[in-house]
Amino acid sequence: QVQLVESGGGLVQAGGSLRLSCTASRGTFSSYTMGWFRQAPGKEREFVSISWIDGSTSYADSVKGRFTISRDTAKNTLYLQMNSLKPEDTAVYYCAASSWVTMRLRDYNYWGQGTQVTVSS
Repeated sequence: QVQLVESGGGLVQAGGSLRLSCTASRGTFSSYTMGWFRQAPGKEREFVSISWIDGSTSYADSVKGRFTISRDTAKNTLYLQMNSLKPEDTAVYYCAASSWVTMRLRDYNYWGQGTQVTVSS
């Protein structure tokens, strides 16, 4: 069973940058579809970015061109580099792993505890 621990959240001004990390333990990191999701207050959890097993990536339109997802298999760590942050990026960010090739939240078996990102205007 995979355990995920996120870090790197915090408070930043609009236009600033943050890098989130998600370290996985127990499980074969390279065999999972890994993703970042976020949930703002009063809203549903939404897809942000996916790192597919084949090395390709996907992004939500709202973050495309500003966020970059990457994974370091040797370190069992997933990253999300977030640049040009906007107040609407404020949310709790979650790392998740899936045994399937999927973007659907319900198909993600394992979730981290979340890390808060707050962008001030």
